[in-house]
Amino acid sequence: MTTFVLVHGAWAGAHGWRAVRRLLAADGHEVFTPSLTGIGERVHLASPQIDLTTHVNDVVNQIVFEDLRDTVLVGYSYGGVVVTAAVEHIHDRVRELVFLDAFVPSDGESAFDALGADGPTLIGLGDDWLVPAPARDYDDPNEAAWQRPRRVAHPVRCFTEPVRLAQPLEDYPFGLTYIKASREPRDTPGGNAFWVAGERAQASPRWRYDEIDTNHMVASNRPAELAQLLVEIADTSSSSSPR
Repeated sequence: MTTFVLVHGAWAGAHGWRAVRRLLAADGHEVFTPSLTGIGERVHLASPQIDLTTHVNDVVNQIVFEDLRDTVLVGYSYGGVVVTAAVEHIHDRVRELVFLDAFVPSDGESAFDALGADGPTLIGLGDDWLVPAPARDYDDPNEAAWQRPRRVAHPVRCFTEPVRLAQPLEDYPFGLTYIKASREPRDTPGGNAFWVAGERAQASPRWRYDEIDTNHMVASNRPAELAQLLVEIADTSSSSSPR
């Protein structure tokens, strides 16, 4: 039995993991899907003050309060920024850190930095502090009809606050895996940054690299394949023997 902590991406919520969560739980695993403040079912808490630190605390507090250990921690898309910043606080509780078509920021880098985009350093009175959700494609029209109304605007400071790491991810004792959505074009929102991160992982002996043949909406389009791959990764990972 493995303890999985699945961190969703921007403009979304824990509900995005619902199919994967059910499959992993049915296989006997313990699955936690923390909800990030201001989006998903916590959209009513949105405010200009929400930033990356807020979301790091959401994840770290669930892991600490539930006393989760030997976890497989998964960050999807923007969730890759969150889990990267979180390991500074809970690295001793992580067996494997998995990035699912996600940002893999370095110390001092924000999501906007990875995108090559400019963002506000301060939000003034009357400034727009929400970033609207970009359009995404789903294989199943029914899934699209269910997911799209649940995609909400995202507080901008989450994308502008840089990650702080005491050392590169490769120097931590946990395993590292990157799962790439192989049919996601480079010219979609975040597409090039995700390919750059995947290519970095593919070229490093320290990382495991896998692909799933779909676009960025992996958990919606290929839940069974993703769940099976996560179990395989968990079965072959070891916190004491990094690759």
